[in-house]
Amino acid sequence: MNDPFQPFTWNLAHGRSLTLGPKGMLMAIINVTPDSFSDGGTYDTTEAAVAQGLRCIEAGADILDIGGESTRPGAAAVTASEEQDRILPVISKLAKNTDVVLSVDTYRAETARLAIAAGAHIVNDVHGLQREPELAVIAAASGAGLCIMHTGRDREKLPDVIADQYLFLERSLDIAAAAGVERQHILLDPGFGFAKDTRENLELMARFEELRGFGLPLLAGTSRKRFIGAVTGREAQERDIGTAATTALLRMLGAAVFRVHDVAINRDALLMADAMLAAERQGVRP
Repeated sequence: MNDPFQPFTWNLAHGRSLTLGPKGMLMAIINVTPDSFSDGGTYDTTEAAVAQGLRCIEAGADILDIGGESTRPGAAAVTASEEQDRILPVISKLAKNTDVVLSVDTYRAETARLAIAAGAHIVNDVHGLQREPELAVIAAASGAGLCIMHTGRDREKLPDVIADQYLFLERSLDIAAAAGVERQHILLDPGFGFAKDTRENLELMARFEELRGFGLPLLAGTSRKRFIGAVTGREAQERDIGTAATTALLRMLGAAVFRVHDVAINRDALLMADAMLAAERQGVRP
């Protein structure tokens, strides 16, 4: 997959698939948590989370990513049963009432198994299969799509941001391959903001094209991250315009899927970026 704008069929659970490449896709964040960094407590009931999911679909979301444990630095850990109690009813209701693709944001193998059984099509693992490698076995058995994220947390990073991406993600891909996960099921996420300072995040954006060497579609999760605040001077809930700017820039550099809080503003950013890409491919100079 040397050209990230060519069609790539991303195979998912329950016989579903998405065609990535020709146009950017939006993954809406649905935090069923009391303590997420920008919207904690806003959607922490089943009813509120489902309602937000429906609003995101109306605004143009292609995927809903449902999580029950905050990943912000310093967030309190939750038990597996707490996580499952938060998210499984949301996934079940959305699966019964919509046709949208559903993702579960978890690193726990058992939560992933239950979420897929409830109707999820994708597992989004912020620990890149390296906390509970059994999750890869669940993904392979179910045919789920798998988002594998890079993180710098709880490990010593290489000084070069791209070299560290390859060090970590190649290890994750080895875990996936050993479990029988086929590459058509995998999406990679460079993990903006996860144990990366402002300089590292900006360098990762600037060198984003170097990640094409994996030959897999890429997810960008910059939404409302601290480095956007460092550049713009905005607090978390005021960073959607800055997020949309990163969405447009990263789309031009080859990102396929964008994990965002505000679907509408990022939809417009993607439409503009995709229009520019189409004009470029047609030989039209804007």
